[in-house]
Amino acid sequence: MNLSILTSITNIWSKAWPILFALVFFGIIIGVHEFGHFIFAKLFKVRVNRFALGMGPPLLKFKKAETEYSLRLFPIGGYCAMEGEDEDSDSEGSFNLKPVWQRFIIVAAGAAFNLVLGLMIIGLMLSTADLIGTNTVKAFTEVSVTRDVGFQEGDKIVKINGRRVFSDFDISFLIARSKDSQIDFSLKREGKTFEFKNVQLQTKEIEGQEYVVYDFIIKGLKPSVLAVPKHALLQTISISRVVWVSLLDLVTGQFGFKDISGPIGVVEVVAQAAGASKGVDLGPILNLLALISINIGLFNLLPLPALDGGRLFFMFIEIIRRKPIPQKYERWVHATGLMVLLAFMAVVSAADVIKLIRR
Repeated sequence: MNLSILTSITNIWSKAWPILFALVFFGIIIGVHEFGHFIFAKLFKVRVNRFALGMGPPLLKFKKAETEYSLRLFPIGGYCAMEGEDEDSDSEGSFNLKPVWQRFIIVAAGAAFNLVLGLMIIGLMLSTADLIGTNTVKAFTEVSVTRDVGFQEGDKIVKINGRRVFSDFDISFLIARSKDSQIDFSLKREGKTFEFKNVQLQTKEIEGQEYVVYDFIIKGLKPSVLAVPKHALLQTISISRVVWVSLLDLVTGQFGFKDISGPIGVVEVVAQAAGASKGVDLGPILNLLALISINIGLFNLLPLPALDGGRLFFMFIEIIRRKPIPQKYERWVHATGLMVLLAFMAVVSAADVIKLIRR
């Protein structure tokens, strides 16, 4: 083969594989979400008409019992279509005929599986790490404001700016989120709580932007059977809070529309991480996988039409009223919400494309 042709193929593949990886990566997260719905639907004997991994035309399709299974061309999603899910049905095994508690679990299972996936990935990373980060101070840098104001080795950081610290992840996030470099700390020392107000941390300029930096070193733990599950759960809680706080910041105007990314932007970020890793260091990619999986799980629980949280909201009303809202009204609300959501995603995706073109 001509050397120039081989070089061209290599260059094309080096650019294409991170994008393909990102698409499969995104598909895994959505596939896990839909599998959560599927497995509990089967457990409660709900008729699943179709279960698909991917979207678009089928590459592989077969039918077993009442369910058609398919693997589809585009690895960007999937679906679990249940009998009586979006329409009234009198057929045996219809979703709409099941008790509300069973329907609640089926709908919530998708988000729950995403959260569990994130937890498992974090646990995997911690189990293979040299040390697990904690929220305990081990040492200080040579020039340290926190040591000067009274921090001591062995202090446990329990709150930053009034927010609880669950893991080392919180320390970085809460300090970075501060609008100025004055931070309030709450520490635990020998069973007593110590408050340090308006601690003036130093800042560092990186690529024209100011970042607050902390001048202490946290303690690390060796991975163990007890430490890994505990700290995996604590880090999952920390990441979950980041998602909720970020959504709150968006609603309150802390972030603008330009800071939002849609599927295209997410794929680009994952592709960049995959390209940078060169298939050697999977840490950044796994971190992203955990973050996005938890993000999708929590986002789906928002009580908005067309999302799982919207369906759960109607079930809460059903529990209170002791009878379901007529499905035609619920269907209308979800259809309207879906149109708004798709329009929003189209606008965000267009913005992602514009960002790519301008680079």
